[in-house]
Amino acid sequence: MVDQIAEDADGEEGEKKKGPPLMIIIGAAVVLLLGGGAAAYFLLFSGGGEGDAAAAQAEQVRQTYFHDLSIITVNLNSKGESKELFLKVAVSLELADESLVPQVEAMMPRVLDTFQVYMRELRKSDLEGSAGIYRLKEELRRRVNLALFPTQIEGIVFKEILVQ
Repeated sequence: MVDQIAEDADGEEGEKKKGPPLMIIIGAAVVLLLGGGAAAYFLLFSGGGEGDAAAAQAEQVRQTYFHDLSIITVNLNSKGESKELFLKVAVSLELADESLVPQVEAMMPRVLDTFQVYMRELRKSDLEGSAGIYRLKEELRRRVNLALFPTQIEGIVFKEILVQ
């Protein structure tokens, strides 16, 4: 009889141990389903007016104008190297609109001087890889914007880069 009471007590404890993890799993599943339903509702139904605004913005594509500069050829800084290296660059300036062209043209000697002075100090190692070209692009953009102030350009576009 004592053995039977002990077995009943063990059996009840075994059932209790299975109960709480099952309840936790069911509770977590309910929370996940409710969270997923709420996220789906917000994603699908909450942006009714924004769809029209996004379509209107897509129609108003930003227009840019590209102003080509003459091809620039400079000697690279070749200290410690046996042969002279040259850099040949064809560049376009990205402008917000075409009305800025006269202001850029008026300052073109200063822009070209800025390019030449900077690029003559470059080494071949400065231009290696995409990171080197990106640094060159950003530095030229910064220097052009300083030379053209208060007029600003949007960016520099390389049409050709040759290191020889």
